[in-house]
Amino acid sequence: MHLPSPSQSPGRAASRVALCIALLVSPLGTLAQNGTPGVSFSTAEAGGSLPAGWKNLPVVKGKPMTRYTLVRDGHTIVLQADADHSASALMHEGDIDLNQTPVVSWRWKAEGPIEGADNRTGSKEDAPARLVFVFDGDKSKLSMFDRASMEVAKRLGGQDLPYATLMYIWSTTAAPGTVIPNPHTGRVQMIVVSGQPGDAGQWQSLRRNIVQDYEKVFHEPPGRMTGYGLLTDTDNTATTTRAWYGDIQFLGQ
Repeated sequence: MHLPSPSQSPGRAASRVALCIALLVSPLGTLAQNGTPGVSFSTAEAGGSLPAGWKNLPVVKGKPMTRYTLVRDGHTIVLQADADHSASALMHEGDIDLNQTPVVSWRWKAEGPIEGADNRTGSKEDAPARLVFVFDGDKSKLSMFDRASMEVAKRLGGQDLPYATLMYIWSTTAAPGTVIPNPHTGRVQMIVVSGQPGDAGQWQSLRRNIVQDYEKVFHEPPGRMTGYGLLTDTDNTATTTRAWYGDIQFLGQ
């Protein structure tokens, strides 16, 4: 995912970061939480339309878009992500009540590591698979830099920058459990959950407690979760990759 280089001025860097994340959470149509929140790609049809409420959104204006399609994998339907020098996120907006369903469960499979990618370095910050969660919160507590970024986001994208963004990522540059702050803003934190030797080309079933992870990386309880989605990107490394995503469910303890 492209973010500004360290050589850019703080103001310019803030505007680019703000615009990227503001685009991820542009209006999609708020949906109330039902008894089984999440998305079931497995109940869709191969080659059919994406489930209701999901939209493919650019991470940076003018960049090629990652292609998300429903395909058959054995006896089920999954979402296939194809990135070719591209970056866009498939996002869904709507409240998820973390008091009722703090745990996220999902399956994914990455074709393999992205050559040259390193999520610790802004110019190499790509990943074959990510889950993305955005949160509201008390922005008056943030630093002057973060508040300025949010003002820029609102001016450029017409939307407020999320108070916080938590990602689970597939990465070979750090061990599972490693927390990687976004190189340009502490309001985006990434947790490595896949990418060990042997993970490439294999379906993995994963489960994380979002509340516990949020408290670990942001050092406070989470506010309202306002949206979630997935992201496969290769815009920084100018490469290609493919990943697959299965159903995503939000569960109780």
